[in-house]
Amino acid sequence: MTSILPVESAEKVSRPAAGRTDAARAARTTPAPLAPRARLLPSLAAVYRAQLSRARVARIPLLFVATFQSIGIMVLMRGVVDGGAEARAVVAGSSVLVVAFVALNLLAQYFGRLRADGGLDHYATLPVPPAAVVLGAAGAYASFTVPGTIVTAVTGSVLFGLPMTHLWVLVAVIPLSGAALSGLGAALGLLAPRQELATLLGQLGMSAALLLGVLPADRLPGPVGWARDLLPSTYGVEALARSFDAHPDWAVVALDLGVCAVVGVLSLAVATWAYRRAAVR
Repeated sequence: MTSILPVESAEKVSRPAAGRTDAARAARTTPAPLAPRARLLPSLAAVYRAQLSRARVARIPLLFVATFQSIGIMVLMRGVVDGGAEARAVVAGSSVLVVAFVALNLLAQYFGRLRADGGLDHYATLPVPPAAVVLGAAGAYASFTVPGTIVTAVTGSVLFGLPMTHLWVLVAVIPLSGAALSGLGAALGLLAPRQELATLLGQLGMSAALLLGVLPADRLPGPVGWARDLLPSTYGVEALARSFDAHPDWAVVALDLGVCAVVGVLSLAVATWAYRRAAVR
């Protein structure tokens, strides 16, 4: 049958159809734009809640162990320390030792295991900033230390007859010491080439917090005292120990807490850099 449409009209009808086909083909081959990267604070909150829910069952027994260990150390030291500055150092060091056990030792093991098992690949695929992963995990582990640290400080105060008037200083000591020790633990776990070495470094760090934090500073030899000044938890111990005085020097306490805060920021920054380095390998 012969078409009655003019040639020009047929060309006009076929041109839009061909244009639509080309546009559909281009739409199928063009990749869709990615979603915007998540912001730091919402990502931090999400990682923190996830870590807190995952670690709640597994870490609570270890928290009891850390608390029992610190109380046991104070009971042993009660036989050789009567009171005064030495008693304040023992109670403060034993209280912060709970933070070191969880935030430094266990976090170093956690990140060491993540790196060995390939768990960092999962976090690397998430659209969250690296700082949110490190800060979220560090905050979750540090949160577990709050009840144990309070119980240890109150028990030590009763055991050595120390005043509990200024124990509210723990509100600043726990998060600042936790940040400093969590950053150190995360950096050790992420930088260690093997999981076993990360566990060893975490244990050594906790042992250093035990020996250099619980023992009075004036009983330590000179070189060991210098190592004590380099330990992040030392300044939290000093701030808590000074709060047991009848009239604490709050300027010095604030200075110790300020140093602890600076060390915490630096250690968490190093841990974030170590996370980026480990995630791209």
